[in-house]
Amino acid sequence: MEEVSTIGLDLAKSVFQVHGIDAAGRVVVRRQLRRGEVLGFFARLRPCLVGMEACATAHHWGRELTRLGHTVKLMPPAYVKPYVKRGKTDAADAEAIAEAVTRPTMRFVAVKSMDQQAVLMLHKVRDLLVRQRTMLINAVRGHAAEFGVIAAKGRGKVAELLQRAHAEDVPALALALLKVLAGQIDALEAKLKALEAELMALHKADPVSQCLATQPGIGPIGAVSFSLKVPDPKAFGSGRHFAAWLGITPKENSSGGRHRQGRISRQGDEGLRRLLVLGATAVIRFAKPGRASPWLINLLARRPRKVAAVALANKMARILWAMMVSGEVYRRPLAA
Repeated sequence: MEEVSTIGLDLAKSVFQVHGIDAAGRVVVRRQLRRGEVLGFFARLRPCLVGMEACATAHHWGRELTRLGHTVKLMPPAYVKPYVKRGKTDAADAEAIAEAVTRPTMRFVAVKSMDQQAVLMLHKVRDLLVRQRTMLINAVRGHAAEFGVIAAKGRGKVAELLQRAHAEDVPALALALLKVLAGQIDALEAKLKALEAELMALHKADPVSQCLATQPGIGPIGAVSFSLKVPDPKAFGSGRHFAAWLGITPKENSSGGRHRQGRISRQGDEGLRRLLVLGATAVIRFAKPGRASPWLINLLARRPRKVAAVALANKMARILWAMMVSGEVYRRPLAA
C-alpha cells in the first residue's frame, strides 16, 4: 500500500472503484470501496496523485482528499474515454483514469471551493426556475386555448389571458385551475426577483464582472456568470482556445493537409454559450450602419441572421477572454 504513486478513482453514489499503480506503472491495488470507506482508505496512504472524472460530487471528494495531503486532478470524462481499453466496467474506468491523469498533455479542471459552488448553484437554481416558469406559462396558454381563449405571446400577457378567460364562457373549474397555475407563476416571479437581486449584488462587488458588462450584448447576469465560471482565463492559450472551450467554434475533420470545418461543436458550457448567442442576437437586432461594427454589418449582408449571431458570439467570446486577461474595458472598433 505504501508503494502507490497514482490512483484512478471512479466515483459513484455508493460503490467506488480504486485502481492504484506504483512509480513503475505496476498495478498495486484494485478494489471496490463503499462510500463510508473512501476517506479511511486514503487516510492510510502516503500522499499520491489521485485522478477523477469531473462529474457529480467530484469537487467534494477533491476537497476532502486534498485535506488528506493528496494531489487531486479532475479531468473531463470525454478526455478519459479514449483510455478505456474495452467494455464498460467500473474497473476499466478506474484504470483508464489512472492512465489519463499521468499524461503530460492532459487538460484538467480546477477543484472548486464550497463558496464557488454555492455561487454557481445560484445560477443553476435560477435557470431551473426560469424553465419552470416557461412550462407554467405554456400550460396556461395551452389549457386556455382548449376553450378558445388566446392572447399574444409573452410573459406579461398571462394576466390578459386570464381576464379574457373570465369574460368568456369558461367553466368555473377550469378558471379555478388556471388561477392555480397563475399563482405558481407569481410565486416563481418573486423567487426569481430575489435571486436576480443576489446576482446583481455579486456583479456590483466584482470588478471583473463590471468590466465584462461594458461589452455590448453582455449584461450583469452574463458578466457575473463568466467571472465566476472562468476563475483563471490565463489557463487558455488564446481567445480561440477559450471559444473552443465554450463549444462555439466549428468541428474539424481535417486530414492530409485538407481542412474541413463543420457545425459548431457545442461541447462546452451550455449556459455560457446560450448567454453569448442571446447577447449576440440582441446586438444584431439593433445593428445599423454607423452604430454597429463594420465587420458585423458586412457579415449581415452576406449571411443569415442566425449564422451571423453564432459568428458574433464566437467573436464576443474571444473579446471577453482578452478583457479578462488584460483587465481593460471594451473599446468600440473604429471604422476604417
